Amino acid sequence: MYDCYCRHTPSIKLPLAFIILLFSMAPLLAEGRMLADASRQTQVAGRIIEVQNQCQIISDKISRSGYLSGSRVENAGIDTELSMLADIFSGRIIIVNSGFKIISDTFSLSEGKICIPEEVIRCFQGEITNKYNTQKHYFVLAIPISEAVQGPESASGGRTVGVMLVTASTESMLALEESLIDKASFFQLVVFVLLLILVSVVVYVMVKPLNRIAALIDKVAEGNLDVDIREDTYQETKKISKSLNRSLKRLKALEQSRQEFVSNVSHELKTPITSIRVLADSLMGMEDAPKELYQEFMSDISDEIDRESKIIDDLLTLVRMDKGTAEINIAPVSINGLVEMALKRLRPIARKRNIELIFESIREVTADIDEVKLSLAVSNLVENAIKYNKQDGWVRVTLDADHKYFYLKVADSGIGIPAEFKERVFERFYRVDKARSRETGGTGLGLAITRSVILMHHGAIRVESIEKEGTTFIVRIPLIYSS
Repeated sequence: MYDCYCRHTPSIKLPLAFIILLFSMAPLLAEGRMLADASRQTQVAGRIIEVQNQCQIISDKISRSGYLSGSRVENAGIDTELSMLADIFSGRIIIVNSGFKIISDTFSLSEGKICIPEEVIRCFQGEITNKYNTQKHYFVLAIPISEAVQGPESASGGRTVGVMLVTASTESMLALEESLIDKASFFQLVVFVLLLILVSVVVYVMVKPLNRIAALIDKVAEGNLDVDIREDTYQETKKISKSLNRSLKRLKALEQSRQEFVSNVSHELKTPITSIRVLADSLMGMEDAPKELYQEFMSDISDEIDRESKIIDDLLTLVRMDKGTAEINIAPVSINGLVEMALKRLRPIARKRNIELIFESIREVTADIDEVKLSLAVSNLVENAIKYNKQDGWVRVTLDADHKYFYLKVADSGIGIPAEFKERVFERFYRVDKARSRETGGTGLGLAITRSVILMHHGAIRVESIEKEGTTFIVRIPLIYSS
């Protein structure tokens, strides 16, 4: 299933390459289009000015020659100039007199007809107008023909007596623009290909360290937890490597803990059964054994059965807590009374070794807790303090609180915990002194259960210890439980 998923999952290389190309080519394409539009507008504007200047020269000749009122034969030269100018600009020139009558048409189609479009009317008012048709690629220019005036006013001309209506094509400029666009497109294609090659190389180089990390992770997935994932090509890959190595280190620790747990469970469950078998075989091998001996052996078998049952009960308790299926029944409880009851149950055990149990209550404390589970945790802490204590020693339990938490300290004058073992005392079946633990009947699960109970209450527990001087467990639990 995993291999199939990998085969159908797209690589990051191709999308990344196209994203980079998109951001690289988009400005280039936009710039090319903007340059083409600007070039077209500039050329059209230049052509309009050029046509306007040429037509203005002929307009002055028409004005001075009396073309509008004279004979066409007498002004054949002007007609020739108009035809030549129209041919040069691939267009058409129409001359309209003051009566809106067409007196000259280079196409010889509309002479004698009336022409009153908006451009002509505005032109008779002394305004030069132009209009560009972007779809058909031509422009219309209306130029006034002023009456010839003698004297000081001749420079500015007189009233408008006619209009020169010029239509000029811009097809040649369009062809030039298309040629420029073709060349620009070819240039962009070349740039695109070069960028594609460059980006592919860059992406390959960038992704290569990630592929190496993936290959190392595959080795881990195959079960090789001793792989050192190290990739220092980039700062990012270096951070990824460090994070993966930290996770791998924890995974190895969990795997080792799991193996130890399985081994310890097997050993702990097997030990009482072995003892029972030895005792039972001994009894069966005896003939006419005295009653007292039978009773002693049966008492030992009963103790081993109780020990086996205690281990199984503790294991089931831990399993329920691990799965989150253990119910927690929260209610306001007097912590002072709970601790006193736990100490009362344990005093007979303490008296056997002449160990003094001391309870120091700084103030009355009431908190939202599961009474049964927290009572078990307190009993485990105090019972451990008694078991791992010195003869004629002491155990001091201190209860205090502030506005948010209550604090429980269980200190003893016992054998203490070596510094290198303090971090492991909450592990399941872990014992600092294995021989003594079995002598005292411990299962090695008490502190693990205690820690789970405290975590269920959103609390915390830590240990302070000096070897051969004593140990102190400090518990902190909120006064108000919040789910």
